[in-house]
Amino acid sequence: MVSLDRVHRGYEIVAHALLNEATPEGAWIGELSSSPLSTATAIAALQLVLSQEPERVSELQPFVLGGLHWLVEHQNPDGGWGDTVLSKSNIATSMLAYSSFHLTQTVARFDDPVRRAKIYVDQHGGIDAIRRRYGKDHSFSVPILTQCALAGLIPWHTLTPLPFELGCLPHWFYRWIRLPVVSYALPALIAIGQVRHHHAPSRNPLIRLIRRMAVIPTLGKLARIQPESGGFLEATPLTSFVTMSLASMGQPDHPVARRGIEFLKDSVRSDGSWPIDTNLATWVTTLSVGALLARSISEQKSRSTTAWLLSQQHTIVHRYTNADPGGWAWTNLSGGVPDADDTPGAVLALLKLEPINPEVRLAVEKAIKWLLNLQNSDGGWPTFCRGWGALPFDRSAPDLTAHTLRAFHRWLSVNHVFSGVSSTSCCNRRLNVGAKMPEAEWKQVLLADRVQRAAVRGFRFLTRTQRSDGAWLPLWFGNQFANDDENPVYGVSRVLMAYRDWLRLDDPVARRGISWLASVQNCDGGWGGALLTPSSLEETALAVEALLPVPDYEQACRRGLEWILVQVESGKFREPAPIGLYFAKLWYFERLYPIIFTSSALARFLDLFSCPAAHDVDPCRY
Repeated sequence: MVSLDRVHRGYEIVAHALLNEATPEGAWIGELSSSPLSTATAIAALQLVLSQEPERVSELQPFVLGGLHWLVEHQNPDGGWGDTVLSKSNIATSMLAYSSFHLTQTVARFDDPVRRAKIYVDQHGGIDAIRRRYGKDHSFSVPILTQCALAGLIPWHTLTPLPFELGCLPHWFYRWIRLPVVSYALPALIAIGQVRHHHAPSRNPLIRLIRRMAVIPTLGKLARIQPESGGFLEATPLTSFVTMSLASMGQPDHPVARRGIEFLKDSVRSDGSWPIDTNLATWVTTLSVGALLARSISEQKSRSTTAWLLSQQHTIVHRYTNADPGGWAWTNLSGGVPDADDTPGAVLALLKLEPINPEVRLAVEKAIKWLLNLQNSDGGWPTFCRGWGALPFDRSAPDLTAHTLRAFHRWLSVNHVFSGVSSTSCCNRRLNVGAKMPEAEWKQVLLADRVQRAAVRGFRFLTRTQRSDGAWLPLWFGNQFANDDENPVYGVSRVLMAYRDWLRLDDPVARRGISWLASVQNCDGGWGGALLTPSSLEETALAVEALLPVPDYEQACRRGLEWILVQVESGKFREPAPIGLYFAKLWYFERLYPIIFTSSALARFLDLFSCPAAHDVDPCRY
C-alpha cells in the first residue's frame, strides 16, 4: 500500500542520501561511469605519442598498460565491449578496443581477448557496420575509422576526407553550409581532416594545395578553442582523437597535443579507466535542487548553492561555439559549452532557491534572453547553436524545448507577468498622458511578451514533433533495450512536465502523451525506456512524476510509486541504469541519477498532498 507516511519515509531516506553527496561549496559533482570507448581512445592517443617520443616510456606506458588490463577485465562474454560496464556490446566501442591492442602491439600478450574481440567484430559487420551505425553524420564514424587506420586495420584512402580547411572560415559562416559533422565536433573536423590529408592527400592538385595552405591556420584555430584544462568539451574521446591525430602526423610536441596528454593523465581513474567526460557537475546540481523539497534545503545550503551556480554562468562570448554570454554548461570546468538544457536547469534551480535575490534575478534575466536568441526558426530549441544544421545535437529537440518552456513559465510566475499585456498595448499605455510606466517595468513587460510569444512557438514545435502514437523522442537519453536505442518514456515525461507547468494537460496533444505513457507501464509497475523494456528507477520515477496528479491515472501512479518504494526500502535506489546518451550514440550512466530522479518523484507526491485542497487531489486514491 502507498500511504503518505510510507512515501514520507522513502523520501527522507533518498533525500538524506542526496544531501550527503553535496560538496561544502554547495554543488553536486556526481560520478560518470567508466567507459571502454574512452579508455580505448585514450590508450591509442598515449601510445601514438609514446611511439614518437620513446623517452617518455616510464611516464606514459603505465597508463597504456593500465587501460589495456582494464579493457580485458571488462570485456563482455560475447567478446565485445559496451559503452559502460552495464552496457551491451556494440560495434563502435568493440572496434576501438580491438584497434587499441593492435596499436600497442600487444596482440600476442593478450591473445585470447584479442581473438574473441576479432570474432565479435567480424560477426557484427566490422567497418561497414560502423558506417551504417552513424549514417551521414561523420562526427564519430570518421574518428573511429581513423583510429582503425592508425592501427593498420584499414587503408587510409577508404576514409571520408573531412574539409578541415573550412576551419579557416569565421564561425557565423558554418550555419549557412551543411557540414558533415555537428557543431561541437569542430576540433575533430580539423584534426581528423588533417591526419587523413597527411596520410592520403587528395588526388586533385587544387584541393591538395588548398588543404596544404590551411594546415597552419586551422592548427592555430584548434589551439585557440582548446580550453585551459586541455580537454575539448571535457570529453576523453574527442580529446584523444585530436591528440592521436597530431601525434601520428609527427607533432606530439604541438601545444594542443601536449595539453591533450596532460588532460588524459589528469582524468585517468585509479583502476586504469577513463570516463566519457570529467563531470556533469552543473547538470546534476540543478537536478538535485529540483529533486528536493524546499524544507530539505537549509538556508546556508541555499546560499552556497546559489553562489556556486551564479559563478558558473558564462559571462563572455564562448571561443568554441561563439555563444553569447548568459548561458550555463553541464560542467564547472573550462571545457564546458553553454547549452539549452543546462541553462533552463540553472534558471529553475536559482528561482527555486532565491527568487527575490537581485543577483539571481539579473542572472536569470540574462539567461532568458540567451534562450530567446537560441530558438530555432521551427520554434524548438537546439543544444548549442541556432540554425547550424540538421544533424543530431544541432537540430531542435523536444526535451530541450520542454525544459526551456518550463524555465520560461517559472520566470513569468516569479515576475507576475502573466497579465496578457502585449508590447503594443504596453507602448500605448506609455503614450497615454498620466499613465507613465517606469522604464524598468516597461522593459520587463516587453521581455515577458517575447517570452510568451516564444512559448507559443515552442508548443507548436512540440505538437509537430509528437509521433502518431503520442510519444516524443528526446535527444540526450536513450535505452539500449528499446527499438533504435530510443527512450520515448524520458521524452514524453519531460514534455508532459512542461504542459503541466503551463496548465495545459487538457490539451489533446498532452492527453495523447499521457495515454501513451500509461500504456507502456510494465507488469511490475515500473517503466523502462519504451514498451517491454526492463524497469529502471530513473525511468519509473520520471513517468510517475509526469503523471502526478493526472485524473484517471491514479492507479498507474500508485503501482509506479509502489515499485519505487520497494527499491528504496531494499536499498536498491542507488543502482544506476545506462540511459544517459552522450554525443554520437555514446552511452553512460551517472551514479546520482537514480537518487535524484527518485527523490524528485517522491518530493512531487509529498508536495501535492501536503495541502490536498490547494491541488484538488485526494491522497487516498493512491
